[in-house]
Amino acid sequence: MLRLADVLEALTGNRPEASLIISEAAVDSRQVIPGAMFVALPGEHADGHDYLASAFDRGAHIALVQHDCSAQFPTLDLRSGSLPESHQIPEPPFCLWVEDSLAALQTIAGFWRQRLDVRVIGITGSVGKSTTKELVAEVLGQRYRTLKNPGNLNNEIGLPLTLLQLSEGTQRAVLEMGFFVPGEISFLCKLARPQVGVITNVGTVHAERAGSQEAIAQGKGELVEALPPSPEGVAILNYDDPWVRGMAARTKARVFYYGLDPRSHLWADDIEGLGLKGIRFQLHVRNETLHLRVPLIGRHSVHTVLRAAAVGLVEGLSWQEVIDGLQHSLTQLRLATVRTSSGALIIDDSYNASPESTLAALNLLSEIEGNKVAVLGDMLELGPYEQEGHEIVGVRAAEVANQLVTVGRLGNLIAKAARQAGMPAQSITSVEDVNSVAELLNGMLKSEDVVLIKGSHGLRMDRIVSSLEAES
Repeated sequence: MLRLADVLEALTGNRPEASLIISEAAVDSRQVIPGAMFVALPGEHADGHDYLASAFDRGAHIALVQHDCSAQFPTLDLRSGSLPESHQIPEPPFCLWVEDSLAALQTIAGFWRQRLDVRVIGITGSVGKSTTKELVAEVLGQRYRTLKNPGNLNNEIGLPLTLLQLSEGTQRAVLEMGFFVPGEISFLCKLARPQVGVITNVGTVHAERAGSQEAIAQGKGELVEALPPSPEGVAILNYDDPWVRGMAARTKARVFYYGLDPRSHLWADDIEGLGLKGIRFQLHVRNETLHLRVPLIGRHSVHTVLRAAAVGLVEGLSWQEVIDGLQHSLTQLRLATVRTSSGALIIDDSYNASPESTLAALNLLSEIEGNKVAVLGDMLELGPYEQEGHEIVGVRAAEVANQLVTVGRLGNLIAKAARQAGMPAQSITSVEDVNSVAELLNGMLKSEDVVLIKGSHGLRMDRIVSSLEAES
């Protein structure tokens, strides 16, 4: 359990008598619980220092600040990196004045992680890391007391907040690690100190910021470079992705391959998509073969299953424990189904989109009976892969969908590619924004229709779903 003494030791190197318990850390005053440490971060649109009173009113014991707040609240000045010679720790609530509140949060989190005897599983990749995190935690939870990142707390702010939720009783931590620019995952690994690293794949999402797919692979591979040597360290790599397979040369950890290729340590075949009822397949490891059916939807989900099973096996679970975790899981993030007033089925996959995840969603659509309607929006941040990515999606949409609705400027590339792939022009509609899509769909949807809604978060495709559901 984190205490004020730990916070002060992390920031100053000295451990005073300070037994005050810190329940958790928060950067949003609205999420503060009694006993918390509020971290005041300056931002483009809001400054956390303006919400100190609110955080303390909600029960925060201390606040990390980088501005002088001593006129309002008792304050201990730690900017020198040491406790003042004549320091006296105030009664809570009070502020800890540091040079940089975010850097202080990260320092405390790294210190706390280092103190605890816990095995950390780090997960990164272009697509599927959140669902993988959930399923890995479900599997490990069959035996171990397991912590995972809540939601998408996977960056330089979210991951330290998660680390501060660790306790002496935590046995495994499953931590998703996001990537935007080279060096980011390396930094997160310095804080989290993972012993197991899982790489899902290397796609084109974030290529606009990273620069290229090569740069994305380089950045994702920072996870396996940070792992300790074998036998303590284990790199769990996707054999089916050449970018990921090649990362074996970048680690001193033991390599465990998963995939659909029989050369993998753990592999699957005879995969059957059952639409919204899940998937059925055979799983092979060493000389064993298991026949499984799991509730995850879409044939692409077999890779998620392989990753979770691989972690379970590496961490010493029995096959029965692994299977129980897989089959009892309720994991299926960011995907929901709703019915409209006409009886049409809406598959809501509107949270975000990349070529890889959109192709997977279209493959799921192909498994479901009904008149298939694909509503596809711009896929952002693809950089040099922008045109190619949208064209590939357009070709697959022409193969799967009976009707196609594209949204946004880049959506026109999808529509054009679908026409060139043989989809009739009268089956394609292109609109500029989401506002008119719900009205269009309400006028055309029938009970036999199955509608996939997919696009980058910036387009707010979720508003289409909300509008259709509200009128159902």
